[in-house]
Amino acid sequence: MNFATLEYFETLAQERSFTKASERLHITQQSLSSHIANLEKELGCQLVVRHVPLELTYAGEVFLNYASSLRDQYTTMRQEFLDISQ
Repeated sequence: MNFATLEYFETLAQERSFTKASERLHITQQSLSSHIANLEKELGCQLVVRHVPLELTYAGEVFLNYASSLRDQYTTMRQEFLDISQ
């Protein structure tokens, strides 16, 4: 798992569509689907229900909260180190 995968998942959760999310991220739908499938494999549970419109599972909702929190913490950390360096 990496920050790109977290961003991909957050975007997918917002768009509720692999097509729309992949367009917004400027990656192929196949690439996005692969990232999400690998994430689900790594975590050992299904994160999304793949139908139209896409739905998050309970695990997907929990993961979305963690992904958002990690993004916020990373942004805060980068800002703090930018402040320190100046």
